[in-house]
Amino acid sequence: MNTVLNQLRREIESSLHGLNAEQTQLRPSTPSKWSTQQIIEHLLLTYSGAEMALNARLAKRRPTLAKPTAHQRIQQFAVCNFGYFPHGRSAPETVTPAPTTHQLSGAELIAAIEDHLSRLDLLCNECEQLFGKTRFAAHNVLGPLSVNQWRRFQLIHGRHHLKQIDAIRKAHNV
Repeated sequence: MNTVLNQLRREIESSLHGLNAEQTQLRPSTPSKWSTQQIIEHLLLTYSGAEMALNARLAKRRPTLAKPTAHQRIQQFAVCNFGYFPHGRSAPETVTPAPTTHQLSGAELIAAIEDHLSRLDLLCNECEQLFGKTRFAAHNVLGPLSVNQWRRFQLIHGRHHLKQIDAIRKAHNV
């Protein structure tokens, strides 16, 4: 697995290690905030979205014709180069987790993450072979990204949410 995605996998695994299915339902003191399981489900939904975007470009065998706007370039630079992920933005509906109906343990969530990150890694490798360093597939907020930018975005976005999981664990002493 690529070093960036492997780093993300390790950090998520560490964050979820030892949590049982009841503990993954813990949430911050604000009841409207996501539980640990919902945070991971959000990440899984974003990985599925990335997989669809990359698969679409691979099916067409050509990069997107879209060009990033000046605002998108600034956002890309902040996220991918500085590791800055803005706070307070609501997740798009397509990547908002549903209310939990089936509780999963940390180990089960780790297995789902590993599965998705493995598939995403394979797709990134295939896209890298076909498109090189070109911005080839568009993110819904950041615009067209290169393979390395896609990987870096996943890491920075994941870290943003891992801070939330760490805060939940500290608040509940787990």
